Amino acid sequence: MNREQWSSKLGFIMASAGAAIGLGAIWKFPYVAGMNGGAAFFLIFILFTVLIGLPMLISEFVIGRGAKKEAITAYKTLAPNSKWKIVGQFGVLGSFLLLSFYSVVGGWVLIYTFLSITGQVIGEGANYPDLFGSITASPFITLTGLATFLLINVMVISLGIKNGIEKASKYMMPLLFIFFIVLVVRSLTLEGAMEGVSFFLKPNFSSITAGGVLYALGQSFFALAVGFSCMVTYSSYLGKEVSIPNAASSVVLMNIFVSLLAGLAIFPAVFAFGLEPTEGPGLLFVILPTVFAEIPLGGLFLSLFMLLFLFATLTSSFSLLEIIVSAFTENKERSRKRVSWVSGSIMFIAGIPAALSMSTLSNFTIFGKTVFDATDYLVSNIMLPLGSFLIAMFIVYRMDKSLVEKEFKLATSKSIDWYSAWVFLMKWVVPITILIVYINMLGIW
Repeated sequence: MNREQWSSKLGFIMASAGAAIGLGAIWKFPYVAGMNGGAAFFLIFILFTVLIGLPMLISEFVIGRGAKKEAITAYKTLAPNSKWKIVGQFGVLGSFLLLSFYSVVGGWVLIYTFLSITGQVIGEGANYPDLFGSITASPFITLTGLATFLLINVMVISLGIKNGIEKASKYMMPLLFIFFIVLVVRSLTLEGAMEGVSFFLKPNFSSITAGGVLYALGQSFFALAVGFSCMVTYSSYLGKEVSIPNAASSVVLMNIFVSLLAGLAIFPAVFAFGLEPTEGPGLLFVILPTVFAEIPLGGLFLSLFMLLFLFATLTSSFSLLEIIVSAFTENKERSRKRVSWVSGSIMFIAGIPAALSMSTLSNFTIFGKTVFDATDYLVSNIMLPLGSFLIAMFIVYRMDKSLVEKEFKLATSKSIDWYSAWVFLMKWVVPITILIVYINMLGIW
């Protein structure tokens, strides 16, 4: 059976960047940066992204293209007759759980995008906290958003790599950057905007704490979609003519650039109106409508922001559904389309408890957390660090060293040998750092 491939290096980079650029870069980054020193946090975030995130991304690319198989089969192929296939199975399970609550937020974004475009968000006497509360408290609205968001995912994934994920990413990612730049220009022209620019780009290291450093490390690590072998699956469709280090570097640079744009779009606007960056939903669904309501053509700019956020959320969710679908279609006579629809239907059922966490099931808790928050904590704080650590151990101690070196150096310029530096980072820096993050996330310190 002939296996699909990305049609071009650009298509692969756009899809991989789309997988990485999502809720973390646009939603979480501004809030975490705002609460942890602004510019100082951003610089530390860049450092960790280069030293930790990039080596891990390269590792997943090496595993995927080296095996030419999706996540589960990749580990079975590279380490036959061993238990390492558990890493791939763990990634599929983690992606399933992550998508179960990620799709709920995707549904919120979809609903807000529709309301923004139809002019139902900004208006005289609008109460933005109440609007967000009424949306999340309505079972019908949240389940409709969840179902529609998953429907879009299923339709794209069922079309395959070239005609589905790659084509969608090629349109969505450039539009995301264009919309972002328009918003940044508008934000920078607001009176008082330079205070926000200074906060975001002029470092004050006295404001950074040890906790802030660990937040920056965690943010840089999770922002690149590594840990659940999604990038193993994506790179399994990659041709031999593409340099893995170069492709991974392009994805990392795009991720950092989007974080820069997010900061420049949000902080100047927030500071211009004397507001403060707040946590999670407040920043996106409450604070930003408040800001856009006060500027000319605010409804248009809010619609643009919600559209770009929807694109980013979708391209990330594609990778999560693809790792699940590919696990059940690799080397099997199963229709991708049928598996996509079945997976989407199961995902909808699995997402219902998280979708109802702020309404019907608001009083149902697990260790004091709602289903939504408990699933988020399990995936982000426990499973992702563990999955990443296992991948690091596999690439260093189990995968054939000659194959690792071959994949790393294939189609890469020989003028500079980055291989030894990458091996050192993967052997020492990355595992130790992951353990520090893991211990911190579990609250052992």
